[in-house]
Amino acid sequence: MVRGAKAGSLRRRVAAGCAALLLAALASGPAAGSGTAASAEDAAGGLDPRITAIMHKPEYRHARWGLLETDPAGGRVVHSMSPDTFFIPGSTAKLFGVSATWRTLGADHRFVTPLYAVGERRGGTLTGDLDLVAQGDLTMGGRTAPDGTVAYTDLDHTYANDFPGATLTPENPLAGIDLIARQVRGAGITRVDGDVIVDDRLFLPEPVFDPTPTPLIVNDNLIDLLTTPGDRPGAAARLDWRPKVAPYEVTSTVKTVAVGRPAAVTVTTTGGGTRIRLSGTIAADAQPLLRTAPVTDPAAFGRTALIEALARAGVGVTAPPTGPDPVGRLPRDYRGRPRVAAYTSPPFVQYATLILKVSHNLGANLDMCLLAVTAGSRQCMDGFPVLAGFLDRAGVDREQAELLDGRGGNPADRATPRALVQMLTYWQRTPEAERFREALPVLGVDGLLADNCRDCPARGKVFAKTGAAVGPDALNDRLAVGAITIAGYLDQGDGRYDTFYAGVNGASTPTADPAGVLSIANDLAMIAAYLQER
Repeated sequence: MVRGAKAGSLRRRVAAGCAALLLAALASGPAAGSGTAASAEDAAGGLDPRITAIMHKPEYRHARWGLLETDPAGGRVVHSMSPDTFFIPGSTAKLFGVSATWRTLGADHRFVTPLYAVGERRGGTLTGDLDLVAQGDLTMGGRTAPDGTVAYTDLDHTYANDFPGATLTPENPLAGIDLIARQVRGAGITRVDGDVIVDDRLFLPEPVFDPTPTPLIVNDNLIDLLTTPGDRPGAAARLDWRPKVAPYEVTSTVKTVAVGRPAAVTVTTTGGGTRIRLSGTIAADAQPLLRTAPVTDPAAFGRTALIEALARAGVGVTAPPTGPDPVGRLPRDYRGRPRVAAYTSPPFVQYATLILKVSHNLGANLDMCLLAVTAGSRQCMDGFPVLAGFLDRAGVDREQAELLDGRGGNPADRATPRALVQMLTYWQRTPEAERFREALPVLGVDGLLADNCRDCPARGKVFAKTGAAVGPDALNDRLAVGAITIAGYLDQGDGRYDTFYAGVNGASTPTADPAGVLSIANDLAMIAAYLQER
């Protein structure tokens, strides 16, 4: 197997053209699939008529279906339809990378992000720098609830620009940064006659990954922009945003319009992304509308955020708070340097739950970079040999999967129903089977399955990762649904959980309204429900 920087460079060159084709909605990928809906027969016998009725809807007349349900206890195949055929996986591909990182790092692994004093200290004055050494912590305390769990909402803020209804968690996105600043003050430092630097040398950004992980991540490298209607039509809408870090500035000209009008809020950025402007309209009776803008330089952003947090904690820094991260001042290593602060994350199982429940794309791509680091590499692509080794040990036929990212959003990504079911079956043989199962969205209860099947008998009895690959069909003014997929566990009672996959490639929505995608996703959720109810 080719490894190292040369291999990573080759993979990037091959992948660059593919990545440029990416189409985004819930996840990304091209339309695919051909043939008739449900053209393959159920190899293990009759499907529930409600399932076949779904498969023969007009939306699926040019689509291809895959289905596999097994009883892991006895190895019996319950239902099978094209189990060894490649399908676009969408975010069900996250099952591979999250599983590998979970088992490689350990469910209880915690990321410790240290801050070192580099220079000479006299009393409360440090003549030198404070270096924050980024460790690939996904949230840096920005989602940590008081009980130590990682908070999430059913439709995450990272999807706010794609689908309506995304909401924010109540936690302070700068919580970890603030804690480090308070620790510096608690260590007796009141003045830094020098600079603050983010050491982001843990791994290199991988442009093939979209979104691209960085060693320091604050608020998912996003600025949250929340618009609330004014008191009456014609009034200016209210604006709130976070995290408020210089030199980012946000302005709004959004106006309140009559009740019932659709929201039409546009976000534009200038000044290298630091000047954000919202324009458009929002109805007087509308719920608060969330949008996001990217943090264009996460290291510089983190540096400024820490300098500002130090000021709030009573620590002055002589260096200007804004500007590029001065990485040229970093030492080769930190041997002999005093550690004056550190932020310790929740256990990795909490991050895995976040990634799986809300389909967190940045976190899933970050997993590949973290796997590379465990192999001693700074090249995120070197995480794939680590993933390959794990899949071999887990009994997953990795030739039935093709991956070029961790999130399942690259046009190259493919997986068979069998490979995904093998991944799920692996967990059933481990002491952490229940822990992993409960990290998945639960039908009618939470995550991206919260709104499906709330009143059906299967509610709370399906634990599954969903996936989607959607792009615009400009020719027909509709959406090309490359894939909607679902894979997980069916609670069959008495402690027995069947593993299953259901997916459709090559469907279409009637119009360009994203609600059509949600309708197809609901069809897949209902197929899972009917499988459980048998």
